[in-house]
Amino acid sequence: MTEYQPPGDPDGGPSGDSSGTPGPAYDAVVLAGGAARRLGGADKPGVRVGGRALLDRVLAACAGARTTVVVAGSRPTARPVVWAREEPPGGGPLAALAAGLRHVTAGHVVLLSADLPFLDGRTVRGLTAALRRGTADGVLLTDSDGRDQPLVAAYRTGSLRRELAALTARHGELAGLPLRRLTGSLDLTRISDPVASFDCDTWDDIATARARIREHGHVLDEWISAVKDELGIDLDVDTGALLDLARDAAHGVARPAAPLTTFLVGYAAARAGGGAEAVAEAARKAAALALRWEEEANPGTTDTASSDTPSSDTPSSDTASSGAGTGDGVPDAAPDPRPDA
Repeated sequence: MTEYQPPGDPDGGPSGDSSGTPGPAYDAVVLAGGAARRLGGADKPGVRVGGRALLDRVLAACAGARTTVVVAGSRPTARPVVWAREEPPGGGPLAALAAGLRHVTAGHVVLLSADLPFLDGRTVRGLTAALRRGTADGVLLTDSDGRDQPLVAAYRTGSLRRELAALTARHGELAGLPLRRLTGSLDLTRISDPVASFDCDTWDDIATARARIREHGHVLDEWISAVKDELGIDLDVDTGALLDLARDAAHGVARPAAPLTTFLVGYAAARAGGGAEAVAEAARKAAALALRWEEEANPGTTDTASSDTPSSDTPSSDTASSGAGTGDGVPDAAPDPRPDA
């Protein structure tokens, strides 16, 4: 794997539309079944990485989909989804794909597995943008060994339905057929992305994923993404400004003021209608207040233009008592001529 890029990082994911501007509608199908034999039969979609279930991490990455279909038994998820089941249950990826496509109405569909810990929204947008720009049937990622990863891809819905119908006519059913029977008949564009295509098949993979999100200084980005997902918040804010505010409150007031101040900023922003601008404005006001507190505690750093400090036009007490005239001020006292003075 190459270096992990945190959620929202402009340098991560395939090239494409990284602006976040919504493109034409697409749907998403997430295959979350399978026996997970290499995990000892564990519930792989529910295994947590960075405090979030693998399935929820994938659902967050395709949050821009008009409809998201998860092919598996239903379970609580962080986002609302449409549930589907393949026939027969456990019938393999092609049977699962066919079940998911029954609920798809968009012309493009993102097809994902449920075990992609590093997939993010930018990668998904890049896949769909590349599909729109070209004429291929699909755009998929390749892993660190150059192998195709057809379950991290965007496809033209009509192309998938066409090939599934052909396979059904040829074999009588889709159950048990490998996914390469379908992808081998498609015209595909490939994008190398060893990070976003990293999937968790073994407990060693899970351990690697859990360790990597805490490397390279990205743990804070991961934590913020996890909290937003947990609280159902879809808001990008300037975390640097909030961290500066917490620092100023801790240094200028008291250490416990840092978390309390950031909470109050969030509450004030919510009352103001929410949004990144409301957060920025509330943070600006609180930061200015924290700096005023610090200035009062450290008079030497006080701005000379503040109301509590004499202006430069007013003689200081030192000047008034030094005997030096100021012209506009009180004239120097005349010497006392008395002999005993």
